[in-house]
Amino acid sequence: MATQWQTFPVEFKGGLISNLSPLQHGTNAVGSATILQNFEVKKDGGYSKILGYIKYDSAAVTGTGKVLALKAISSTKIIAAREDGSETKYYKSSGSGWSLLTNGDSLNSLGGKVNHADFNLTGDDKVIFVDGVNAPQVYNTSNDSLTAISSSSVAAASHVVMYKNTAFYSVNNLLKFAAPYSVDDLSVTNGAGEINITQPITGLVVFRDQLIIFTKNSVKKLTGSSAADFTVSPIADNIGCLNGDTIQEIGGDIIYLAADGIRLLSATDRIGDFGLDIVSDKITKTATSFLNSTTQYCTVLLKNKAQYRVFAYVDGTQASASSGLIGTKFISQGGESIQWSSTKGIKAFVADSVYSGATETIYFANEDGYIYQMDSGATFNGEAIESIYESPYMPLADPEVRKTFYKMTLYIEPTGGMDIDTNLKFDFSPSSDTAIVQPDTVNISSTLSNSIFVFGNSNARYINGETFTATANQTAFILQDNPYNVTTTSKVIVTLNGTEITTYTLASAADGSNYDITITLATGATVNDVVIIKLLPPSSTVVTTYGGQIDNVYSESVIGSGKTVALRVTDNSTNPTFTLDTAVFEYRQNDRQ
Repeated sequence: MATQWQTFPVEFKGGLISNLSPLQHGTNAVGSATILQNFEVKKDGGYSKILGYIKYDSAAVTGTGKVLALKAISSTKIIAAREDGSETKYYKSSGSGWSLLTNGDSLNSLGGKVNHADFNLTGDDKVIFVDGVNAPQVYNTSNDSLTAISSSSVAAASHVVMYKNTAFYSVNNLLKFAAPYSVDDLSVTNGAGEINITQPITGLVVFRDQLIIFTKNSVKKLTGSSAADFTVSPIADNIGCLNGDTIQEIGGDIIYLAADGIRLLSATDRIGDFGLDIVSDKITKTATSFLNSTTQYCTVLLKNKAQYRVFAYVDGTQASASSGLIGTKFISQGGESIQWSSTKGIKAFVADSVYSGATETIYFANEDGYIYQMDSGATFNGEAIESIYESPYMPLADPEVRKTFYKMTLYIEPTGGMDIDTNLKFDFSPSSDTAIVQPDTVNISSTLSNSIFVFGNSNARYINGETFTATANQTAFILQDNPYNVTTTSKVIVTLNGTEITTYTLASAADGSNYDITITLATGATVNDVVIIKLLPPSSTVVTTYGGQIDNVYSESVIGSGKTVALRVTDNSTNPTFTLDTAVFEYRQNDRQ
């Protein structure tokens, strides 16, 4: 006899997995994904549609070809280098056009992708740039000057780091270091020197009071304080780093791309010793395809999200077809600490990030010459973001018993208007298989009448009752992309500690694409919780009734049966982000036959 209705909850967690057979996947990793495109795994649970990107400056960096260097000095100043015929030239921008740096035209050769290192040895913040061809360039942030290091010893350096107040350069297989407290004194008598690593160096990174040296086939470490006691010893002699652009420090570990996947350089119990974990094991098929697609990569950290983002750069590929991976690191260590998703539509050749107070801003660029601000807005520079989640086929306890499905409830956290499609698929059936009757697509949409959500950068995303910390005098907010026909007559209601303090009229930004809100507190005010309650469109009347609740529970009737079931959620829109939290299936288990 058939059973009564049963419920089966599915928590969205675990991220993208591609190394399990279909039945193992649906049995052992319920809530994970076979496709997780343009979603990110949230540390506090669920999958969120990623934010988009916008132009930092309406003007492209002067020149043609790739942007070869990108250094965010602050949230309001960026240094970039770009191909200019047969030369590389450096420019700066504060968001309104690009100007050639002093001596930025002194490079007479076209270099490769630029690596850089920050330092301050004399009281001025400076940056060293190396491109594998030209002499290293030193940028002084105080006077915007660019000066070449004249020593031929480090000409054509490919990588540079500062370690123990010493500048280290990689020149093919040689690790060269300047005299202490100098970046351009390469005199041996003053403490400079070189070490032959025997293989071409692919990357350098300072980690836990050691300088880690990568080649394609080895990992080594340098310890010591000066030329008198610098010592190089092996960590691994059978595995290395394919591309130094993939090296990042995340969550107290080093992540990088090796020949067999993405690895962590993890400290073991013994101080000074290391273990090597492959963190891409769960996405082996995806990672292999990704690695085979190119030899050029770009990576960036989103520290506030504990994310490692790596992008494959392929010459001639459109941005819409460009792929990437997002790894979110959880507290635990080792390979199981990272959960994955993928991106499609972000083409990055160089990238950088910078903090301004507690606000993190991420930038990237490619061959079109524009600098883009990542993780901002709800579009890819005006284009819709196609986000796809697809679950494994889940047997719901017994893979040999057919179930009849009646209802599906989705728990979703929207941040504004939402318009998504959901599909159930039964019995490991591809979309082309018409033998199995599949339920129709169910559209889930939501609007918030007479109210709009503010979203954009980290200072102004999803603020509709969300609190944030504001200091005295002023805090700025930006409405990015303007998907709701916001104008300078739009109104914003603001509360302070639960009490309405003012209503603001939006001011248009200089480029006409953003709208600014500046909250000014009384002089001497202490840190307070400021809440933007809602944004009212131009036609609305300001009211004192706050609110506008948005639904987060969506129940839909379904018709269909199968031994296994998979869920697909798609969004291809310019709507704000949303988070998939949980799905609940209601079904009846049929008699065993």
